[in-house]
Parts: sequence; structure tokens; C-alpha cells
Amino acid sequence: MSWSKLKQQLESFLCPALYGRVEYRATSYRYLPDKAGICYIAVDKKNVLNMSDITTLIRWYQTEMEIKNDSDIQIPITNEEIEAVRIDTKGTVPEDRLKVIARSRKISEYAKELVSAQTSLSKSNFIVVATKFLSISIEESLESNDILLNILALVDRRVGKKRILNMTEKMKLKHPIVQYFYELRLSTL
Repeated sequence: MSWSKLKQQLESFLCPALYGRVEYRATSYRYLPDKAGICYIAVDKKNVLNMSDITTLIRWYQTEMEIKNDSDIQIPITNEEIEAVRIDTKGTVPEDRLKVIARSRKISEYAKELVSAQTSLSKSNFIVVATKFLSISIEESLESNDILLNILALVDRRVGKKRILNMTEKMKLKHPIVQYFYELRLSTL
């Protein structure tokens, strides 16, 4: 599907209050075949989500440190994860330290998931995700771990007021850009 046709379909699903405010934009380089081009989502003519970034590794470390240093973030640790650390360390680590190591590992995994979900989306990847969005249900898009699917579903007119209001707790666990689009949608109700 061509970019213009895909963009037209995505914008046809925007909720009426966001039509004209949320735009899907793409650039490509005609004479540079090694450049894939970038996509971004603009809100009120301001670039909000840029889908191509070269600072991934730096942001992964920063994200991990922010999660570790934020006392409000509660990362649950299961007995299986503690047992896995015990096996890895061959039982030589004290019990209270096992929990700290397991939590640290889980935070690192969580940070990697966050950063990988928000980076390295080029124009071609955006087209793949957007096409997937058009072919699956809204429920699947909202429940997905893919940030872009969440965003596309949140600005969709098929998601009603009641469902948006009932998602408050679920949105606290999502990526900040998803929370931004959730707040944007809440402001239109």
C-alpha cells in the first residue's frame, strides 16, 4: 500500500476532535537509496513522536537509571526469578541480596523493552505497524506492547469515552508517549 493511501486510511479513523490536530508525516529520499526516510506523528503542527533516532544506547542507560532511582516504580519479582538468580550464582549469595539482583535484572530488561519499543522505527517499519493496525481489532492494539499500536488505537474514533475513562490504571504502566496520547484523548472528552 502506498504511503498516501495508508495515511488517508489512518486519518479516516481519527476521532473527530483530533482530526486536523494529529497528523502522520513521512519523509523519504528519492535519490539516496540507502536512506529509508523517517516518519513522525505531529500534534498541533509539533513533532511529538520521531521514529528514527541514533541515541538509542544512551537513552537505554538513562531509562534504566531513571527506573532504578524512582522509588515510586514497583517492579514485582517472582519466586522463579529469585530462584533463577540463586541457580546462576550457585547458591553463594545471601538471601536478601538475591532479591536485589533479581530486581536489578528485571529493571534492566524493562528498560531495554521500553527503549526498543520506542526506537528504530523507520518509514518502512511504520508502514508495517500501521498496516497491522488496520487489519487487527482495536482490543488487540490497545493490549499490545507495541507503542505505535497503542498510540494509533488511542486516537481512533472506535475507542469510546467509557473505554478511555476505564483505561486510567492501565495507562500508568505504559510508555510516556502513550500516556501523552492518552492525556490528549482525555482532553477531547
